[in-house]
Amino acid sequence: MDNPELSVVIPAHNEEKNIARTVAELAEALEKESIAYEIIAVNDNSSDGTQEVIASLAQDNSRIRTINRTPPGGFGRAIRDGLALVTGEVVVICMADCSDDARDVVAYYRKIQEGYDCVFGSRFVAGSQVLHYPRVKLMMNRLTNRLIQVLFWTRQNDMTNAFKAYRTHVIRACGPYHACHFNITIEMSISALIHRYSIATIPIRWYGRTWGSSKLRLRAMGRRYLATLLKLFFENMLIADDLMTERLAQQPKAEKEAASQAHRLDSLERRLKALEEATKQGPSGERGGRK
Repeated sequence: MDNPELSVVIPAHNEEKNIARTVAELAEALEKESIAYEIIAVNDNSSDGTQEVIASLAQDNSRIRTINRTPPGGFGRAIRDGLALVTGEVVVICMADCSDDARDVVAYYRKIQEGYDCVFGSRFVAGSQVLHYPRVKLMMNRLTNRLIQVLFWTRQNDMTNAFKAYRTHVIRACGPYHACHFNITIEMSISALIHRYSIATIPIRWYGRTWGSSKLRLRAMGRRYLATLLKLFFENMLIADDLMTERLAQQPKAEKEAASQAHRLDSLERRLKALEEATKQGPSGERGGRK
């Protein structure tokens, strides 16, 4: 197997009816685009046949790796364990319930190749497509994302969605992560934001699940989201000065490199002019041409 360029981490808890389709669609889309990939399917203490389904998929495709977690469970814990195993240069977090579109994973990877550190898909920009989003959860989503926009002065409007792409070095630099549940989605995305990594936004597709039930419980997650937001808000205040200091320290070096490059260009231009002048003169040093 070639070294993977892209690692897709899929946390899965009781997704025996969805995980096979999710993995199959990802593999098909990435192979069609000739993207070297690995899929890390994390079985998070499933009580159904998820573990067996993933094991069968891994037997058929050497690019699929798996880990079976032991208690305690948790969406955030599953993602953290999956991230520890990635070997690709780019990481995408993808849901196991077929809610994310494999074509958007390809779009994420192509966008990062343009030079961005992260690509955040949004379900709420022009060109996006959202189907079967429960009304109450949609309302809470918009309120939470609006709060994030105010607290962190950002135009990003879908920070709570786990389905995002990061360069692996961004994941390493912003970690270690501590969230154990769905609040890891904002811990990862906001951490990249406050560390001033370059972020592109693209429209994505999102489909409500057709089998099983969502693992997100709004009441239980409310206090966890709030605690994570407050932690990141104060972290942003604390690291802002440090980031500015680092940029100022790097500025003289950048200026020196720019000056050195300008000097080399000037030297090269002088040599070219001298060469042009020499070709216009004859062997005796006089201007060429017949008499």
